[in-house]
Amino acid sequence: MSRFSKIILFAAAAIMAAACTTVARIDGTLEYAPSSEVVLKLLDVNHYVVLDTVAVDQSGAFSYKLEVKEGQPEFVYVFYKDTKVASLLLEAGDKVSIVTDTLGNCSVEGSPESVKLAQVEKAYAEAVVKMSAIADNLAMATDEKSAAEYSRQLSKEYVDYYRNCVKYVMENSFSLTAVPVFYQNLGDNLPVFSQSTDAIHFRNVADSLETVYPESKYVKSLRKEAERRFGYLQLAERIASAEPVDFPDIELADRNGQQRKLSEVDSKVVLIYFWSATVPTQTMFNLDVLKPLYDDFHKKGFEIYAVSLDTDKAAWAQVVKEQNMPWVNVCDARGAASPYVMLYNIGALPVAYILNDGQFVDGEIVDEASLRNLLNKLLK
Repeated sequence: MSRFSKIILFAAAAIMAAACTTVARIDGTLEYAPSSEVVLKLLDVNHYVVLDTVAVDQSGAFSYKLEVKEGQPEFVYVFYKDTKVASLLLEAGDKVSIVTDTLGNCSVEGSPESVKLAQVEKAYAEAVVKMSAIADNLAMATDEKSAAEYSRQLSKEYVDYYRNCVKYVMENSFSLTAVPVFYQNLGDNLPVFSQSTDAIHFRNVADSLETVYPESKYVKSLRKEAERRFGYLQLAERIASAEPVDFPDIELADRNGQQRKLSEVDSKVVLIYFWSATVPTQTMFNLDVLKPLYDDFHKKGFEIYAVSLDTDKAAWAQVVKEQNMPWVNVCDARGAASPYVMLYNIGALPVAYILNDGQFVDGEIVDEASLRNLLNKLLK
């Protein structure tokens, strides 16, 4: 091989190696705080993880390198003390330059996604400031006319910002910068995306992002949230179209894949029992308490509708099979994200409710004796 050919091959290999690098580099300047330090934090889906504390030299310069996997961009934030002064969305091979001050007035170069993220955060910060000012005026309003006007302004600002956010996530459905937009809040109890139909936007963006970043933890988290919201949306639609009942209906699949509706259980008294097949005390409760009660009262009009909130449906199905439970057994593999958790106000498992002729029965069920006494009264 000629010397010239070797040089060409070496150059090509170098170019390919550079293209496949998994390192992202940050070169920054922190104004008004020479000889200090900044803290770099990585967003791990829903919380920060500290990457490192980096020294700032006498001129305000600092630099940092981190590993970023191909196809898995990372949200990285620079903090000066407790103030976030820069927000970055880094891809493998990025070389980013930032200039910021101690208040977070930041400019970014070298990372198109980071530039977009900065624009997203700027729009959000401006909306928060504007709405906070209107809310303060509303709190200090001394007459109904002024209060009504500030309320109108507040509603308008919220609706305008919400529409802008919807437009952004639709136009940037293949950009990870759409993800944080979905989780913005304009107050303690005012998420931007608070409507049930927003589930459609969550799912559409998740579908788009999965084609580009299938292994991204942020995309996987967005998919999970999309499915959770879609569950609520579908449930709301079913409730809206269903015949009126005095209890929230449940429709889930049993071990054989057959859909079983709570409202279709044809018994005078129904025990709705939320449980987990992974907790030994709850599996023993099936055999020690529920089975004897079922044997004693089923022919008198008693049925059990047991809802497992196990994400491992195979493990649940195995327990149901082994214990040979004769009542209605269904499973919601969404676990804690199940919409029925909210509808039935479930804080911890197990939870039991009694329906008598379709009406909730007052009274606390604490053990076998209390449940047996209640069934004796209801099924005389």
